[in-house]
Amino acid sequence: MTTSATNHQIRLAARPVGLPTDANWQHTTEAVAQPDDGGVLVKTLALSLDPAMRGWMNEGKSYIPPVGLGEVMRAGGVGVVIASKHPKFAVGDHVSAGLGVQEYLLIPADQIRRSGLVKIDLALGSLTQWLNVLGMPGMTGYFGLMDVGQPQPGETLVVSGASGAVGQTVGQMAKIKGCRVVGIAGGQAKCDWVVNTLGFDACIDYKNGSVKDGLKQHCPKGVDIYFDNVGGEILDAVLARINRKARIVICGAISQYNATTAVQGPKNYLSLLVNRARMEGIVVFDYADRYHLAVAEMAGYLKDGRMKSREDVVNGLTNFPKALTQLFTGENFGKLVLKVADH
Repeated sequence: MTTSATNHQIRLAARPVGLPTDANWQHTTEAVAQPDDGGVLVKTLALSLDPAMRGWMNEGKSYIPPVGLGEVMRAGGVGVVIASKHPKFAVGDHVSAGLGVQEYLLIPADQIRRSGLVKIDLALGSLTQWLNVLGMPGMTGYFGLMDVGQPQPGETLVVSGASGAVGQTVGQMAKIKGCRVVGIAGGQAKCDWVVNTLGFDACIDYKNGSVKDGLKQHCPKGVDIYFDNVGGEILDAVLARINRKARIVICGAISQYNATTAVQGPKNYLSLLVNRARMEGIVVFDYADRYHLAVAEMAGYLKDGRMKSREDVVNGLTNFPKALTQLFTGENFGKLVLKVADH
């Protein structure tokens, strides 16, 4: 690796109103430097594209500071160490970190912990699985279900965004824990996949039918756990079907992220009162010290076939703006990954 290498980056140029467009991004280049003592240089192989990225682009208080104008867009990713002066990381190690939307990341010694840099074991899962079930989406699904949802055998769980990165983990984990699982997804192909491949008990196609009617048909005994990835009208429909002591896990509200008017809150929230139910948010970073436990458990399920994963891979850093919009149009099928480089 020479210092003459060039790092191509995508930076946030302007805060979007509604769906992000090309005008929100700036393409830049800079020389790649070598690490000082304690530092590590990582080459990006693949990046995770997640609905949360839309929220990170907005100015305002949230669970994490917004991406600053002119900054490299925030993104988790996997890569390979190509230069190291850190005793715990060697050249050739595969790693996961907050790499950003760029080809290389130089991590100084005092930023190692903050970057989330950790080694990953490709014997446990593929690179793309480390951005899916073994990565941030999988950790979100695991801890949101297990810690907030607290599934019990025989209970009925409903998960929206069922074919997406978080949804596929939630549904499969709930089945392993003995729940009846009903997914909500857009399109017959996605619904067929979560039932026939992932083993869900049923799936409601919100694009081609009534969610209310689907819930009545597939959840005749009501809903004990709802894992919400979309918000809006679907959240209201499920709230109308919850059981006493139900748990509603608020992971995201993708239906609202690009709204140019006020976020639509739940109209049926009094169902929480009537049913003595609980609604609680999940932010995956709160569980960082326990990621290794979830990885170990779910890697075992991947190995023995009880869990499967699907990744939708888009090639090329320059395709990031277009690929990101796929999350909000429903074009992607499975976990959306941006491939930046070969091994």
